[in-house]
Amino acid sequence: MMMWDWGGGFGWGFGLLMMVVMIVFWGAVIWGLIALLRGPVRRWSQGGDHGDADQVLAGRYARGEIDESEYRERLAVLRSAQRDG
Repeated sequence: MMMWDWGGGFGWGFGLLMMVVMIVFWGAVIWGLIALLRGPVRRWSQGGDHGDADQVLAGRYARGEIDESEYRERLAVLRSAQRDG
């Protein structure tokens, strides 16, 4: 009859190390997901991104689609909307 050697191996230290590595791994995965979702959720909760509207308006003015007075009027409306909320 043969006896199998089940002793030795890596020991309890290796098991503890692997447990710590798994906790760090899943913590990094969860942190990454939160970081990815944080931007869109923040923009949604603030009612959009007014910076994009400013850039679109400036682009329309630069292309000559609107004149300076219309640009300034619309920019004032956007800025007042940003201050109000």
